[in-house]
This record gives sequence, structure tokens and C-alpha cells, in this order.
Amino acid sequence: MVRVPRVVVAAPASGHGKTTVATGLMAALRRAGHVVSGHKIGPDYIDPGYHSLATGRPGRNLDPHLVGEDLVAPLFLHGAAGADIAVIEGVMGLYDGMIGTDGYASTAHTAALLSAPVILVVDVSHASRSIAAIVHGMASYDRGTRIAGVILNKAGSQRHSDEVIRALEPTGIPVLGVLGRDDGVTVPSRHLGLVPAEERDEATAQVDRLAARIAERIDFAEILGIASAAPDLPATPWSPGTSTEDGPVIAVAGGRAFTFRYTETEELLRAHGCRPVTFDPLRDERLPAGTAGIYLGGGFPEVHAADLAANLPLRTHLRAAIAAGVPTVAECAGLLYLGREVDGHEMVSALDTVARMTPRLTLGYRTAIAPQDTLLAPAGTRVTGHEFHRTVIDSGSSPAWLLDGRPDGVATATVHASYLHTHWAGHPDLARRFADAARAAEPAPEPTSAPARRRTHEPDLHHHGDRDATEGLVDLAVNVSRRPRPAWLDDALRASLHDLARYPDPSGARAALADRHGRSNDEILPTAGGAEAFTLIARARAWRKPVVVHPQFTEPEAALLAAGHRVTRVVLRRDDGFVLDPGAVPEDADLVIVGNPTNPTSVLHPADMLLTLARPGRVVVVDEAFMDAVPGETESLTGQFAPGLVVLRSLTKTWAIPGLRAGYVVGDAAVLADLAAQQPPWSVSTPAAAAMIACASDDAVRESDVIAREIATDREVLAESLTGLGIGVASPATAPFVLAEVPEGTRERLREKGFALRRGDTFPGLGDGWVRIAVRDAATTAALVEAWRTIL
Repeated sequence: MVRVPRVVVAAPASGHGKTTVATGLMAALRRAGHVVSGHKIGPDYIDPGYHSLATGRPGRNLDPHLVGEDLVAPLFLHGAAGADIAVIEGVMGLYDGMIGTDGYASTAHTAALLSAPVILVVDVSHASRSIAAIVHGMASYDRGTRIAGVILNKAGSQRHSDEVIRALEPTGIPVLGVLGRDDGVTVPSRHLGLVPAEERDEATAQVDRLAARIAERIDFAEILGIASAAPDLPATPWSPGTSTEDGPVIAVAGGRAFTFRYTETEELLRAHGCRPVTFDPLRDERLPAGTAGIYLGGGFPEVHAADLAANLPLRTHLRAAIAAGVPTVAECAGLLYLGREVDGHEMVSALDTVARMTPRLTLGYRTAIAPQDTLLAPAGTRVTGHEFHRTVIDSGSSPAWLLDGRPDGVATATVHASYLHTHWAGHPDLARRFADAARAAEPAPEPTSAPARRRTHEPDLHHHGDRDATEGLVDLAVNVSRRPRPAWLDDALRASLHDLARYPDPSGARAALADRHGRSNDEILPTAGGAEAFTLIARARAWRKPVVVHPQFTEPEAALLAAGHRVTRVVLRRDDGFVLDPGAVPEDADLVIVGNPTNPTSVLHPADMLLTLARPGRVVVVDEAFMDAVPGETESLTGQFAPGLVVLRSLTKTWAIPGLRAGYVVGDAAVLADLAAQQPPWSVSTPAAAAMIACASDDAVRESDVIAREIATDREVLAESLTGLGIGVASPATAPFVLAEVPEGTRERLREKGFALRRGDTFPGLGDGWVRIAVRDAATTAALVEAWRTIL
């Protein structure tokens, strides 16, 4: 029989505040001089991170599904050894457990296994006397569950809480404290859980604030009395075992990107004679010396994908170690990290998998079977675990597990990578088998004598909005119009199909475009979209000092780099409104590329100012891909002649034909001749040429101006709505998109709500605190704003 004073902090449902109350209670008890042990019912890793901050001891999980009913009390006693009191945070609602069971693995079930009294946290912000009915119902639903007290959370006023307390008096359940609506006992959430403590620089201060609030508002004497009344437990504390062996080094991924692993995992590895050594994939450029096994747990790699990709030396060392046969276990985040890429960011490439974010959350308990002999288990081994992710990969022909019959992950002779999270205390043979493999393995080879250079956090110049706008999301990342294509354009495209048997001839398109802009034919060059035009410019001449003005569309710089040029950046500043000062452009630049209106800032530069950039020996390229979205096309330079000036135009956006690749260049005939010399034969297709002719007509120009005015109206609604949410919008915006400065994680959280925004950190001069948002109709904007409110 073992005595441990203990209480379970539960709630009628998720969202009532049990995590913040439990964490604050742990911290406050510790401040009062108690040794506190923190525990979490269920599989969640994030809450135990806050518990650890609050108690100064490892956070522990208690889950009957993961470890079996018989192991819950022994694991609790192991984790609570030496503590004066244990605080156990529940999961979901008090009686919510595995679907299809009678509450198996619920808070009530686990509390019964621990003979622990329950303190119920109830959000009272939207009710008063009805709270008594809720508490009475929770207490009487299962007489085996003892609700020993209630904490009222988010009370609006003293009068409000007094009303609730009076209503609760007939239940006989004491109110142990009241927290006000404005007490600030919240922490930010991600997916269906909290942002990990390791990712929040202010987490320690937040826990301190929670402790102070709890100490002021909660009756400690009552809680200690309730905890002390818990009966002795007739169980023996679990033990991972002991070993005196100074065995193989197991490199355990940690830091901000890999926060998810059970404390008992490392304890079991030590018990098998291994030496777990933590490394940080965001910071460390090599594996720990002597690494003979690698454990990559869970986390949120999609949030840190850019920084993980930037650490090229570690990725190189990891890939070499795994190729050399170092035994490697990867769970969820580890699986993604070992693949080729996550949402377009390069990863380790030890596995031939690609991960992408989706709006759908995969969450739940699983029963898994090993389909073959693997690093962790012989064929036919059955284990229990859970999934929690919003990414998907394509599992290959050699899965690591069958999850309820569905193939999951990848297994090789020395790698076991899966979405499944397992608690090794419930399946100790997994730890033993992995430890045996590490003991038999050769340590990872040392990094090469000339280590790969660590990349700075360089923007991904090849990232475009279509990568953000994955299927199933409302697309606010791509700036292509969502209006139906006009019938006259579809008619022209269909008619062009009759000429597909002949090689394309863009001369008719050139003539139509020349007429549209009042230029001669040799001042027009049709191209296969703007991307081809940038490639032609990059290859046209042996540029001595090409300059790209940023932030702007990244393809011009990418094309110049691909052509072997060294690019000079002129980076515009937020404090200047992202407006170009011509004096910032180096005098010796022989090529200057600038957008107008600029993508992604939506800034429209004065035409007269841009003309001052022109000078003998210099080519000035103005990207007007979005100029037809500006009413009257004010500030366009297509009608201006200046030596070395060329203007790029696109039909992609307004007319919704990105798949057609239709664009053109207007300007200095001498420059265009150099571009044409680089252009492959027949690069402009017959349908693309037909679209150019149709879109150059007077009627099309008038319709384009009508659309531009509609965009301006919709943009004003979007900008005002965002400003009303407290979001900073770069202004004045003039394009079919706006640039907004947002708190970290906003884009990812809006993806969870079903909205895709264009990430800002791939544009030089911006960071991950910026997003670009396409202008849509008022209804779409309203839906976005409503979703945005829920994450503020």
C-alpha cells in the first residue's frame, strides 16, 4: 500500500480551462513549498510540458489504452515518488473516452483506477443557475466518480459568481474558488492542443502568472484536505529496471521542433544500458559523438520547416548516419523530418516521402500490427497507440504498422518511421529491441572534414502561392481571379483548337497587343507567361550588376541565379511603406527589376519615379502583372518609351488562365530583340496567342476596368475588416491582394480553420510574421474574418 495525496482536475468538456487551472494549481502548490507531481490523463504530450514547468519535475501521462489498466497505478506511483501531492489533469469531458466504449480511458475511468477524488473546473461565462444542473448531472451520472469540489472559471462579476454558488448549495459540492473572465488564465492553442511550452519564450512567466492567480482565488486548504483523503493505493510502483552498462549513445531529437516524447521512453533506454543524449535539429549541426541509435519523436515540424531545412549540416549528417545503418525510430514529426520535404521545404531525404499539410485532423486511438519483422517488433506484434497530425504522406510498399488494417509509415531493416505514437512502458519489448539493435550497430560516421555550409534562413525563391493553396482549403493564397471566365474568351480558346495541327504563329497576337498599347510590332514580345519573360531577361545579356527590388515576386531573382548571375538586392522597408527610393538603387546597376503594383506589398509606385531609374547602359524591367487590376491602369509604363525600359504583362490573373501561360513584354525594341534571341521556337502556344488577341480587344479592356473597380471595392472591405481585427495591413493597397502583418502561427491556425493564406517568409525582406491575402468577394471575406476571430 502506497500513500500519495492526489486530486484529478476535470471538466464537463474541453475548453473549460482545466489545463490552465491544473498547471496554475501545480505551480502555486510548488510556490507554497510542496513537492508536486504533475500528470496528464490521455496521450497528449503538450500539457505535460507545462506541468514540468510548473512542478520542476518531468510531466507524466496516464492512459489505459496506451499502457493497459493494470499499469496506470504503478506508473502513477513511479512518477509521483517523493512528492507531497499529485495533481492529475483530465482529458476532454469527465466521462469522454474511446468512441464505442463505455468511457474507456476517460478521466472518470482513470480516476477510478487511481481511487482519486475529482475537482471539476466549469466555465460559467455563458450561464448562472444552469451550472448547478451541469454539476449535479456530472456528479450523479456515475456514483463511482467522486466530485469533491468545483472551481468556477470565467465568472463575469462577483454578482454572477454569487448566483452560481447559491445554485450549487443544494448539491452539497463545495466551491473551491472562482476565477474571473479577465484573470488571463489562458495559453495559446494549436490544432486541438496547446502550443508546446518549449515553443513559447514567455511560458515560464505565464506559468508564474497562473500560479499567482490561483493562489489568490483558490482555497488551498480545502484542496490539500481533499487530496489527503484519497486512500492508499494497493499497487507497486513501476520500474523501468536498472543497468550499470555504459552502452550505446541514442541521439534523441529535442528543442522547439521535437517536443513530444514520453518521459518513460528515455528511462527504458537507460534501463537497457543506453545513453540518451538530446540534440536540437534547429541548432545542432551534427549528431552527438558516438551516436549508435536515433530517436525522433513528435512535434510540429511544419511550423519550423524553414529552420529545419536551413540546418543543412545536420540534415547531411543524419542522412549519412541512416544510410550507414544506424538504427532509427521516428514517430510522426520524425517521419516527416526523414522524408524529402514538408510543404515544399527540404528535409533529410532519408526516406522517399513527401508530406503536405491538409485541413483535416487525423486524431484517435489505434491498434497496430507489425506487418513484417521490423526494427521495433517481430511480424504479428500487436501494440496500442494514437495518431495526432494534419499532414499526409504516401506510405510505400513496406509500412511500419498496419493501423486498424491501414498501412502506415515506412520500415526498412534499420528504420522504423510511422505516424503512430506508442508509450513504451506499455510495450517494453519495443525499447529492448531498439536498444539491442543500437548495441550491435556501428556508431554514425563522423561528418565530412569539410562540413556542408549552414544555410542562413534564406527565403525559398521557388515557393509560390499554389503550394499554400492545397485541396480543400478556401484559396486566399493565389491571386488568380475566381470570377467565371467570360464567354468570349472561352469561345476564342475553343476556336483556336482547330489550328492545333499547325505550328503556332504569335504574329497576330503581337499585332493585337501592339495596337492595344499603341506600340510598334517590334516593341511587343509574346511569351509563355511572365516566368518565361524573366528567364529570357536573365539569359539575354552578361549582366554585370543585376538588381532586384524586394520584397517582390521571387521568380526574377531565381531566374538570374539559375543563369549564373550574382544578384544585388534592394530591400524596401516597412517603415517606408515599402515605397522605393530611386537613390537606393546602385548607380552601377545595369539591370533593375521592380514590380508595379508590387507583389506582395500591393504598392503602386509612381510612373514618373520609375522612369528616373532609366539611364544609358541600364535596362529597367517593370513587372506589371497586376496592373490590369488597377482602375484606369494609372502609373502603367506600357505607353512610355525610354531607352532600356521594358514592361512585363500577364493575362493570367484577371482572366483566370494560369494554365495557359500567356504573357508579353512591351518596350525597347533593342532589348526585346535580345530576349527573342533566347526564346525557344513555338514557346507561345496557339491557344495562348488566341487569348492574347481576345484580351487585347477594346471590349476586353473595358471589361477589365470594370473588374478592376470591383476588386477595389472588395479590397476595401477586406482591408477594413482586417484592420477591425487589429491586423496591420500595408497600405495603400492597389492590387488584388493585401499584405498583412500577423502574430506568429496565424497562417497555420487559419489553415486549420480551412483558409489558405500566402506565406510571407519566402519573400526577401519579409518574415513569417507576414501573409499575403488575395482579394475575394465580401462573403468570402466575412467567412475569413469570422474564422480569424476564433483564433485571436
